Amino acid sequence: MDAPPALQIRKPRHDDRPIWDVLFGIFGYPAVLVAHKLKLFPLLAEKPLTISELCDALKIERRPAEALLAVCASLGFIQLVEGRYATTPLADDYLLESSPASFCGYLDLVANNFPVWSVDSLTKAVLTNAPQAYGGGDIFKTHEERAQFARAFTLAMHGHSMGPAFFWPDKVDLSRHRVMLDIGGGSGCHSIGAALRWPNLQAIVFDLAPVCEVAEEFIRQYGLAGRIKTAVGDMWEEGLFPSADAHFYSVIYHDWPPEKCRFLTRKSFDSLPSGGRIILHEMLFHDDKTGPFPVAAFNITMLLWVTGQQYSRRELAEMLAEAGFGDIQVTPTFGYWSIVTGVKP
Repeated sequence: MDAPPALQIRKPRHDDRPIWDVLFGIFGYPAVLVAHKLKLFPLLAEKPLTISELCDALKIERRPAEALLAVCASLGFIQLVEGRYATTPLADDYLLESSPASFCGYLDLVANNFPVWSVDSLTKAVLTNAPQAYGGGDIFKTHEERAQFARAFTLAMHGHSMGPAFFWPDKVDLSRHRVMLDIGGGSGCHSIGAALRWPNLQAIVFDLAPVCEVAEEFIRQYGLAGRIKTAVGDMWEEGLFPSADAHFYSVIYHDWPPEKCRFLTRKSFDSLPSGGRIILHEMLFHDDKTGPFPVAAFNITMLLWVTGQQYSRRELAEMLAEAGFGDIQVTPTFGYWSIVTGVKP
């Protein structure tokens, strides 16, 4: 009797590294948050330590210490030199509270709200199209009602914004502008960056009262109280914005759905004088929204926290054009960030 023919089984057409990369990211990246919570980075920044010295300082066993160190070293945050661990310049820039561009506040926000990014939370967000942070609802209303939440959130946003704030002002000529209104300006970091780059520019940080209090602290810290002011206000109120010839929005549009963004764009157009400029600072999708992955991942955070989304360069440019802005330009600035600018005729 003839043997049955062998089954034809299709071999994989690609290796399996992309799938492992997803899983390894889920497995490994939380270790950075734990290292941050244990104050590993400031400890190693103070002086290089052997593994035994580090275990003694953190009061942990060797095996978990090696696990944390391996992840942090593989990501370029620490280095091993002659048997001692130390921070790298990358960690010194972003993982120490003493750095102007410190991400520590943002890492605290993520660590303290880590269940928001769980599979169950994301599934609920996908099925309901509703934010899950703070138990659901409008996070900005929570910030308005609970000053301690507003302060923690503002410090977190400052952490991921101060680095880019030093660089985008090099990409747009603000020499002819006199006053920049920083709408939803948070800690004032972008006003600080713009003022340091353009000495003739004054700025106004326009935000909720508890947020303006935080901004004033940073403005004083940088010695710019004479050039940067705060103004308490609600950007959703009808009427015009305070007088200025440049409007700046950083990670504001991605908090809101398109109709809300169009409202802000029209309000800015109506408020600005002829020759006035609007500047949108965001991480941008490709026009077909197939990537890049970091922006797609950021978009998941928007799904979990707010009612907005990450936009493509084309979407934001179209919003500006619809409102009447001309000379629209999209310019990469720093890391994953870009600016979209337009001028009122």
